[in-house]
Amino acid sequence: MTTKVADYVLARLREWGVDHVYGYPGDGINGLLAAWGRAENEPRFIQARHEEMAAFQAVGYAKFSGRLGVCAATSGPGAIHLLNGLYDAKLDHVPVVALVGQTHRSAMGGSYQQEVDLHSLYKDVASDFLETVTVPEQLPNVLDRAIRTAYARRAPTAVIIPADVQELDYTPPTHEFKMVPSSLDRSGWSAVPSSSALERAAEVLNAGERVAVLVGQGAAGARAEVRQLADTLGAGIAKALLGLDVLSDDLPYVTGPIGLLGTRPSYELMRDCDTLLTIGSSFPYTQFLPEFGKVRGVQIDLDPHMIGMRYPYEVNLVGDARETLLRLLPMLRRKESRDWQDQVMAGVRRWDEVMEQRAEVSADPINPEYVAHCLNPLLPDDAILTCDSGSVANWYARHVRMRGRIRGSLSGTLATMGSGVPYAIGAKFAQPDRPVVALVGDGAMQMNGMAELITAAKYRHAWDDPRLIIGVWNNQDLNQVTWEMRAMGGAPQFLPSQEIPDVSAARFAESLGLKGIRVEKPEQVEQAWREALSADGPVCVEFLTDPAVPP
Repeated sequence: MTTKVADYVLARLREWGVDHVYGYPGDGINGLLAAWGRAENEPRFIQARHEEMAAFQAVGYAKFSGRLGVCAATSGPGAIHLLNGLYDAKLDHVPVVALVGQTHRSAMGGSYQQEVDLHSLYKDVASDFLETVTVPEQLPNVLDRAIRTAYARRAPTAVIIPADVQELDYTPPTHEFKMVPSSLDRSGWSAVPSSSALERAAEVLNAGERVAVLVGQGAAGARAEVRQLADTLGAGIAKALLGLDVLSDDLPYVTGPIGLLGTRPSYELMRDCDTLLTIGSSFPYTQFLPEFGKVRGVQIDLDPHMIGMRYPYEVNLVGDARETLLRLLPMLRRKESRDWQDQVMAGVRRWDEVMEQRAEVSADPINPEYVAHCLNPLLPDDAILTCDSGSVANWYARHVRMRGRIRGSLSGTLATMGSGVPYAIGAKFAQPDRPVVALVGDGAMQMNGMAELITAAKYRHAWDDPRLIIGVWNNQDLNQVTWEMRAMGGAPQFLPSQEIPDVSAARFAESLGLKGIRVEKPEQVEQAWREALSADGPVCVEFLTDPAVPP
């Protein structure tokens, strides 16, 4: 039997180590779907309820596996639906490849059914690499470049394959003019700054007496080195939202998140420092960083296009965080005085007391902070956390303490609603032997989370550890925007836009054969979390919370 283009695409994905593709069927990818059947579903096709959810699942998989995420969609509406998830990948710097169908080549330009100008549509979201395969000989080069570029640029890329091309016999590029061959191998690599730049950075850091460090997700590979730096410089460390799992919150000098969802000790760290070192973060809210002109600054970032933004740093080091710190640390002098770090740690202890007190404030019916506060000590040390956008992100950032092997992420830059549940499903396929907990508001749950409970039910037996817990804060309010209107615009709650129906996600989960728990009283909260974390399958645990508690 001859090999079709679609057969070759799947074979090449397997050679790249791709084991899952998240998607939704449509006739624009019928050739690929038929090839999946011939390949006995390898790589495994994971069927989402919607193409946007498939893209989010690919992002979640990539974030929690450290590998490439792949999603697939049909032409026209399917390709359009992928966009929000792909923009999430672009803005959070996540490697994802989208395989997209297109109408037959003979119909293109004819205003045909589901014909959309995909190059115009995708030219921004997949700006690092976007190509249409029009003849078989373009493979494997186009697919290989899409994968290599996604890894190298930490970005989404897209390969468009017209439906008729998918069903052509595959013929490889030949050894002649106008042919582009390709190879599979991809070595690791590291970027490091120049010695002179490192020396300038060391001078700045050695001169400082009150050093503040801000870490983002780019510091995740340098955990030990960041701890050593904090010990050497007597520094305090704040964490950007995407970098919450970079360091354990059990470290006494870690002040927690910074910014709109941040902590008071992080605010004080930035207010009172005389030197700022930012590692692997493009945290955008400059108003939460030190006043301009009052401190000296150093930045470390892998991406030369992102370096030097957000703050007027004196030294910008382009390089991998770990490799850069390994070269910088020997140049740093240990600061004997621990007064500054002691001051930072005292602030952290005070904040912990404040969080305890806030969680214990009575509310009607349940304090939303108390829900997250109760979860925190119950989390297994190998748990994976996903969080949606909305007021729930405040409680995740402030009340859930990272420790052990706990990992966590959310849509950090796009801040899109609706990513929490599909991220969790992607995380379960990335780490099937670890428990996953999604923290979601009722707005996001109604937007698309409830539909993805169907996906969780469909694949519940695919995971070695069956625990997938969806925690829902049900306050019948689009709460974050409601409070933003109050705080920033001085406007009262506008009920026509903000009030949402009381739809029980727990009862819906039960209709799918999953476990549902609805919690209406504070004294039930802890036991509900315990029950969910000990279940033998996916659980939706829903808490009726008070929308009047401000984030």
